[in-house]
Amino acid sequence: MKALVCTTPGSFEYKEMDMPVPEPGHVLLRIKRVGICGTDLHAFEGTQPYFEYPRILGHELAADIADVNGAAGLVAGDKVTLIPYFNCGHCIACRRGKPNCCTSIKVCGVHVDGGMREYLNVPAASLIQGGGLSYDELALVEPLAIGAHGVRRAGVEPGEFVLVIGAGPIGLGIAEFARIAGAHVIVMDINEQRLQFCKDKLGIQHVVQANAPDVTAQLQQITHGDMPTVVIDATGSLKAINNAFQYMAHGARYVLVGLQKGEISFSHPEFHKREATLMSSRNATRADFNHVITSMKNGLVNPATYITHRVTFSQTASEFKNWMNPANGVIKAMVEF
Repeated sequence: MKALVCTTPGSFEYKEMDMPVPEPGHVLLRIKRVGICGTDLHAFEGTQPYFEYPRILGHELAADIADVNGAAGLVAGDKVTLIPYFNCGHCIACRRGKPNCCTSIKVCGVHVDGGMREYLNVPAASLIQGGGLSYDELALVEPLAIGAHGVRRAGVEPGEFVLVIGAGPIGLGIAEFARIAGAHVIVMDINEQRLQFCKDKLGIQHVVQANAPDVTAQLQQITHGDMPTVVIDATGSLKAINNAFQYMAHGARYVLVGLQKGEISFSHPEFHKREATLMSSRNATRADFNHVITSMKNGLVNPATYITHRVTFSQTASEFKNWMNPANGVIKAMVEF
């Protein structure tokens, strides 16, 4: 089979590899779609934490089952997606129902080789049946589940003002599931194209240019002087993360979905007087994946809207660099096999 390997930062190479042989408890997938996410882009540019080279990227997957390898309840040819966070099952996090932050987690395409290849061997327990969704939709379940998990971590309630910082694919998913939870959503970004996308495609009423001189005043006006009771960062930008502490209402919750390598800093008195809550949100759980699939089936979210660029597997290496240029307007690039 053929695989696309990120050999070093900035370099891809197509390689011929042996077909994977399913281990006990694993099944063989024939990859049909791979969505490109910020993790893949950061890995390619050399800025992704917890990353080693060479690595086969790709964890937003849609596939057909090629070989069930004796796994019960699965049939060759079934259309599936994957929970790409392989957990140990016995650490403190796993025992407490948080496999998404397992102490020895192996994320497909980050810690172990991912799906940017024709066939992939995965644990049967990590699969989710397609449920009638298309390949494109199934490849977008994982990034939307990240957003759904962040919203669940925040405990978003109907009628709250939720500020989502970052209008990339993860931020869009957060905005969608905050809306589904009944919140009034505000999206902030430095990219005018993405803010316009939020208004035109997602019907987001409130958008804020992050570089505007009157951001705080705009947020006060939108929230009738209260400021947002939930702030969720989806940028992974240290500047954006640190700035957002000032946007919280008293009693607000601040959830970090985006990840960066540095140390965050904020005024303790300002944070303390608000009795604020700071949380991280990592990956997603099966419950989040199921919530996304149900929302898709019920027409509450239309992920096909996000796909702005589409290439074949053979074109991926040559096109990848273009997706890193904001001028090209990439929301979600999709690789077809």
